Amino acid sequence: MTTRTYTRAALVGAGALALLGPLTVTTATAATATTAASASDTGRGDVRVLAAPYAVVPYENVNVRQGPASSTAKVGSVAADQPRGAYCWTRGETVSDHGVTNDVWVKLVEGYVSAVYLKGNEYGDLPASATC
Repeated sequence: MTTRTYTRAALVGAGALALLGPLTVTTATAATATTAASASDTGRGDVRVLAAPYAVVPYENVNVRQGPASSTAKVGSVAADQPRGAYCWTRGETVSDHGVTNDVWVKLVEGYVSAVYLKGNEYGDLPASATC
């Protein structure tokens, strides 16, 4: 009999979200027959689920866009001080607001946000090497 065990993401710091690497689903011995049945239904052993390796925090409410430009469709928003998982950054439309001008956009699960609205450095606190 088999069941799935999950490696979970961890919350680190005062409200900061840090997703620690890829999450992995593996097989192990089961304690009950119902769990074993559901695990065998998929016919898969290991399944990899990728987690966002970085966390970003907007200092004000920010729109999430389909692409790295304000002319692309709005696909959501992120509230001020709410951490979000981020994958990488790319150059896009130049945005100027609050005396800051930047063409860096950060890729989230939902879409892109301008780094102008994110706490941290010019890359939204992602490393300079974290390009898309």
